[in-house]
Amino acid sequence: MHDTTGTFALIGAGPMGLAAAKTMREQGVAFHGFELHSDVGGLWDIEAPHSTMYETAHLISSKTMTEFTDFPMAKEVAEYPSHRDMVRYFRDFADHYDLRRDYTFGAEVTKLEPLGGDGAGWRVHWRDAQGEHEAVFAGVLIANGTLAEPNRPAFKGRFEGELIHASQYRDPRQFDGKRVLVVGAGNSGCDIAVDAIHHGKSCDLSMRRGYYFVPKYVFGRPADTLGGAIRLPMWLKRRVDGLMLKWFTGDPSKYGFPKPDYKLYESHPVVNSLVLFHAGHGDLKIRPDIDHLSGHTVHFTDGSRADYDMILTATGYKLHYPFIDKDLLNWQGDAPHLYLNAMHPTRDDLFVLGMVEASGLGWQGRHEQAEMVARYIAGRRAGSPAAQALHDEKAKGFERATGGTRYLKLARMAYYVDKATYRKAVTGWIDKLRGAKA
Repeated sequence: MHDTTGTFALIGAGPMGLAAAKTMREQGVAFHGFELHSDVGGLWDIEAPHSTMYETAHLISSKTMTEFTDFPMAKEVAEYPSHRDMVRYFRDFADHYDLRRDYTFGAEVTKLEPLGGDGAGWRVHWRDAQGEHEAVFAGVLIANGTLAEPNRPAFKGRFEGELIHASQYRDPRQFDGKRVLVVGAGNSGCDIAVDAIHHGKSCDLSMRRGYYFVPKYVFGRPADTLGGAIRLPMWLKRRVDGLMLKWFTGDPSKYGFPKPDYKLYESHPVVNSLVLFHAGHGDLKIRPDIDHLSGHTVHFTDGSRADYDMILTATGYKLHYPFIDKDLLNWQGDAPHLYLNAMHPTRDDLFVLGMVEASGLGWQGRHEQAEMVARYIAGRRAGSPAAQALHDEKAKGFERATGGTRYLKLARMAYYVDKATYRKAVTGWIDKLRGAKA
């Protein structure tokens, strides 16, 4: 490998890593990428070592609300693309911007060591088919994704059937002839439950709390394309959107779903048009939380019980950066505490990209995050006053860009932001770093 002392190490070639590679090159900041898989695409490539994809997976947001603005998806791609459409899209993106030439593929980063304080450099350790390697880089950009490390719940008792996490699910044929219990009713849990309904002997869905359900289509259009040009205050948006949900989904509690004990948008809604349909047809039975397991029998907290051949836990994922000490990432609670979810408060040589989630943020919102970071690095090197202002701002102390929303105290919500608040802040800094008036 060439001299890396002035180069940033970029970890990951999923969509966030690719956005970082593109924007770093546009800003003239040298980088070298490391990707565990043999090609780009991240978890969207079902063949990737850490992919958590399954055969029937599709986007829960429409393509026009998800795509990179300067690289739209092809017209022939469906409004809700499949995982195969998505990996093809990201590979086309890499081809278009010639991003692969700056990556080492089949390379697993194993350790990141700072050589001192901010600006002293980082020793990066990795392994590939040729063995163990290390090199010193000017800084590190971590973009290895947020959905690879399963959050596995612990249950009292013992289950003698098959117990798997959603990350181990690949094909609906895994349900053939089985009595299935899906635990967790988030977006993946509801999607997988629909698969189990069609392929298993029976399917129940265990829920700890209620959810708000959003149909994929409203008035014949993808639901996420109906937002108006005027930004409504959250109290009014909740009223308007809540009324729309009542019109199009009715009251899910009449099918056995628990009522949410929180306000709309304080947790991620479930975007699914089929799970309520099947519950209304009696194909899906809603169960409460699990109390304990005994053989093939699951005992629920309401005193009921039922027998199953398979339990699939769709209980989400944990942030996982195993190659770096947590203290170096300023972890607080369930996530690193970083300015605009990306920038370390006291270091200009360490960034986390893609650790951000918001309803409707799309890949463009994440591209903006990458552009802000790339422009900041270039600006600091050039002595830009705007970059100095951003440096000072992130060192002051800050709160997450929630827009005043009180998100549920859940690990998966620990890096959730309000889209409008977040994008306004990020694009504001981009404008300042570009030299325009924010």
